[in-house]
Amino acid sequence: MIFLASDLFFNRILSIIIRTVILKRFFLQLFFLIFTGISFSQNIEIPQIALANIEFEIKITDYTDTDSFVPIKIFSSDNKSFSQFNLIGNGNTFSGKVKLSESGKYFVELNGKRFETVINVIPGFISIIPPLIAIFVALIFRQVLFSLLLGIFAGTFFLYDYNPLIAFMRLVDVYVINSLIDKSHIQIIVFTLMFGGVIGLMSKSGGTTGIANLLIPLARSRKSGLLATWLSGIIIFFDDYANTLVVGNLMRPLTDKLKISREKLAFIVDSTSAPVASIFLISSWIGYEVGLIQDGFKVIGANVNAYNVFLDTIIFRFYPIAMLIFIPITILMKRDFGPMLKAERYSIANGINAKHSGSKSNDILKSTELFGNEEKAKWFNGVIPILVIVFGTIAGLIFTGIKSLEAMGIKDYSIRNIISYSDSYASLLWSSAAACVVAGVMIGFQKIMNLSEIMDAWFLGIRSMFLAVVMLTLAWAIGTITQDMKTADYIISVISDSIAPHWLPVLVFIVCAATSFSTGTSWGTMAIMMPLVIPLAFHISSLNNLSEADSYLIMVGAISSVLAGCVFGDHCSPISDTTILSSMASGCDHVAHVNTQLPYAVFVGVLCMLLGDIPTAFGFPPILSILLIILCLIIGLRIIGKKTEP
Repeated sequence: MIFLASDLFFNRILSIIIRTVILKRFFLQLFFLIFTGISFSQNIEIPQIALANIEFEIKITDYTDTDSFVPIKIFSSDNKSFSQFNLIGNGNTFSGKVKLSESGKYFVELNGKRFETVINVIPGFISIIPPLIAIFVALIFRQVLFSLLLGIFAGTFFLYDYNPLIAFMRLVDVYVINSLIDKSHIQIIVFTLMFGGVIGLMSKSGGTTGIANLLIPLARSRKSGLLATWLSGIIIFFDDYANTLVVGNLMRPLTDKLKISREKLAFIVDSTSAPVASIFLISSWIGYEVGLIQDGFKVIGANVNAYNVFLDTIIFRFYPIAMLIFIPITILMKRDFGPMLKAERYSIANGINAKHSGSKSNDILKSTELFGNEEKAKWFNGVIPILVIVFGTIAGLIFTGIKSLEAMGIKDYSIRNIISYSDSYASLLWSSAAACVVAGVMIGFQKIMNLSEIMDAWFLGIRSMFLAVVMLTLAWAIGTITQDMKTADYIISVISDSIAPHWLPVLVFIVCAATSFSTGTSWGTMAIMMPLVIPLAFHISSLNNLSEADSYLIMVGAISSVLAGCVFGDHCSPISDTTILSSMASGCDHVAHVNTQLPYAVFVGVLCMLLGDIPTAFGFPPILSILLIILCLIIGLRIIGKKTEP
């Protein structure tokens, strides 16, 4: 009995000891969890990619430390080296700039706690390889889509540990998909497709031809015939391809009769296609341009109205504006120079040169499936849908702008305020969809086409915009690649000390013009350059401590230089699609068209750089620059030009 009692007593003591140990361990673990939860409930922002010898920011939020700074340690992945940095406090937020000199993988440690996020530090020059690949492959193979895809793949290859298989998968399931799931991107794509549908309905029903037919009765002499051709190009502003195909084919028989050279016709057709479509408020270009601008500002974290910025750039796009004015100057002064003078004099004396009849140029208007029903051509079938888009967009901008301002409690506002706070994407979507409905109903009521033909025409128009949608998607993707790889940061670190911000617009114009000329595509060049130029302009202005007004001036100048420079290079390029289409639609020998147009384009382009891009970057009013350019065009043509007619 005694042994049994002592055994029970011993077991109870042992049980109490075990329970005490378990409870102690539990409370220790609970204390540790509570302590670590309090200490590390903060959020830390660490970039996954950084460039060697270029500063990047680390930020900690919701941190309860009362000190003015917090020390952090950054260890290399092999733990052989570490650096210590201090993050400066501002309330419960601590942030600081960090620079690592060696490439490799690094971890951040705070108060002995190592975070899981890995910082992959790569050499700075690697960050410019993807856009350089895109540019040079486009120059070599003349295939912009392929070059963009290869540039994106190069970026994912560097970002995902040089694994080609993972890089290929991330290209598709991350960068392309993320470009498509963004709401503003989808809105731009849908607008672009809807606008294509409107163009398809207008063109197939004869509405586009009907617009141009209005001006034919005005052409009774060489001068009036040339002016009618120029006005036709201005009126058909909504699409550069439709402009080229319709104006060239429609006016050619008339200009032949008036002994206007095919070279001059092709020049006017080419000069009123992209230059017109790129600067008008409503065109097939607007969605693309606004989309690139919007994405560029996302790179620098700026929440701006891209359509408002687009409107601000128009007055700074000196080349397309000057070229549209240069055409009537040559017509009214009856002067030409260079190869164009020789072509015009030959045509006046001998009629159309026989070399044009032997070229491969064909009557595309009659062969393309996008056009038809010329015998039923009515001008209002083209004008009314465009007016629906124009006034519908304006109404949408006013409606959404006022609604946004009132939601913010603002009762006193100007037109500028309304546009700034409007929803341009929604406005464009509503107006383009309404124009599709209006065009379809008008065509159906006039019995120009039946329902099946109307739907086919609408779909053909949408299909004509598919290349633009694909190119835009890849442009967004490579823009994200350059953002993730800090390409702009590297470029800024290399050239920020050597380039004054006021010279940036003209340099951007030259680079974009050269790239567009070499590749033959303005849209592809915009896709490559815009994601680089906007961050570059922003950071160079910041480094030079420019005021907000001056910084915005440089930004608008740089953006307009991208858009105008690409048009200039495309206009000069012999491999540009619009240059080739202009030759074909005008029945002009392609080499003759390029040789006669190039001196005019260079003449206008140089004046625009000297009198437009450079002085306006220093604050000179753009409207005065345009007037000065016009004056110099007149004086220059007077000096170097000669009378075409005896």
